[in-house]
Amino acid sequence: MEILILIAVLAVLVIGGAVYVVRRPRGTDLEPPPPVAGPSVPGTTPVDDELAADVEEALGAVRDESARGADTATAPPPAEVIEPVRRPRFRDRLAKARGTLGGYLGSIRSRRVDDQTWDELEEALIRADVGVAATGQSLDELRATADAESISDPEVLLDRLKSQLKERLAGGDRALTLQLAPGAPDVWLFVGVNGVGKTTTIGKVARRQALDGYTVIMAAGDTFRAAAAEQLDTWAQRTGSDMVRGNEGGDPSAVVFDAVQRAAARGYELVLADTAGRLHTKTNLMEELRKVRRVADRDPGNVTEVLLVLDATTGQNGLAQAQQFTEAVDVTGVVLTKLDGSAKGGIALAIETSLGIPIKLVGLGETVDDLVEFDPDEFVEALFA
Repeated sequence: MEILILIAVLAVLVIGGAVYVVRRPRGTDLEPPPPVAGPSVPGTTPVDDELAADVEEALGAVRDESARGADTATAPPPAEVIEPVRRPRFRDRLAKARGTLGGYLGSIRSRRVDDQTWDELEEALIRADVGVAATGQSLDELRATADAESISDPEVLLDRLKSQLKERLAGGDRALTLQLAPGAPDVWLFVGVNGVGKTTTIGKVARRQALDGYTVIMAAGDTFRAAAAEQLDTWAQRTGSDMVRGNEGGDPSAVVFDAVQRAAARGYELVLADTAGRLHTKTNLMEELRKVRRVADRDPGNVTEVLLVLDATTGQNGLAQAQQFTEAVDVTGVVLTKLDGSAKGGIALAIETSLGIPIKLVGLGETVDDLVEFDPDEFVEALFA
């Protein structure tokens, strides 16, 4: 920068000197220069005012350019705008499920509570996949409340029903269990029939746990579906997780065992194990699943969650699946997928009321951030909104 300033000054001096020589009158070479107005300093040469002004102007321009360059060089780059992940709302994603109840609720609200009100409530809950048993229990309790409080206003009755359903869903422990014992990795087994979204669910759970700071390894225990291992490997790469896979058609329990051993050797905290899609009506397949469960729990492994992945659109068939898998492998929680689709939603109430298995996670969409914790209050409000 000093070189640029020096060059500019020299250029102005040369140009100014040339102009001065051209403008100087002929025949006065030997005459002394005219006196300079203003005070003079002894021992100095008077300076041409026009030349000084030109030099000062040139220096000012150089300084301005230098300042602009310095500002550009030192100014920090604009901060990257990172959009926060917006948790999907149940109310936004349960529009189809809400539509199942909407017609009945509109009819109920149009008149005072009478016998037809109870018939419509029963039909509405059954059509919403709450199930016959859970519907009967809910309406028996609601009738007792209505009689005790002499409820005749339909809005009050529906408010009591919402409060009652929230209470039914309030008791379950929905936290995912991690014990994190040194040298003993936690193992979460994911079970369910084909097509419910087990492998995708594992990938989304891996991302959640990785963001929470846990180290994850996946076990591709679904050795009977050709694309399962490749799909899980893609999720492992996305989430920065390790993965163990076996030969196609190999023993699933061996894959899970190898994953547990690697986790213990390398200090991974959590093993997420995929299992083959089981038909809950096939005895031999359920027996093999029991074997996977035993092997996964063998030292140093520690099975702390057995998560049953259910497709919410299957309705009451999902309840039958939950019963069979619970008997086979001691299911600790349910992941309810596709709740934003054509699901009627009541299956969540049926599972918890009939089996006492807590719903821990629900899928409200296709993106990686659409797997969220199940919130009973928000869920019930979304159905009745």
